[in-house]
Amino acid sequence: MVCLGNICRSPLAEGIMRHKARTAGLHWEIDSAGTGSWHVGEPPHRLSQKTALHYGVDISSQRGRQFHASDMERFDVIFFMEESNRRDAQAMARHTWNDAKARLLLNEVTPGANEPVPDPYYGTEEDYHHVFRLISTACDAFIARQLNA
Repeated sequence: MVCLGNICRSPLAEGIMRHKARTAGLHWEIDSAGTGSWHVGEPPHRLSQKTALHYGVDISSQRGRQFHASDMERFDVIFFMEESNRRDAQAMARHTWNDAKARLLLNEVTPGANEPVPDPYYGTEEDYHHVFRLISTACDAFIARQLNA
């Protein structure tokens, strides 16, 4: 799960996917990162943590990290919150990049639409809830496809 700073969207996505995968009995390695380095080592944004807890997902132990080229080899699928995150990561991982692994998260719900998960960083608490619901729906769709494959 990759966004810009790894404190709002991607920590939510990591927590949601981990929670849903465990509930489905799946043993996946799930992680998140940001393309920027501003928040390396920091916990998720307080509203991301508060929103996640509201839905029964605890992301308080997560710490920000920056996307690394080796992530393309380490993971089977990498979800990006928006196209600019995908482009930035591609520039960072020129020699390891794999288009087949790099997906926009909301394309799991509306294939090919390339819609971004909105960045709630400067938004309201309701914006964080909206983002949580979008990510949750996309994670449900991905897991359902994996279970039916």
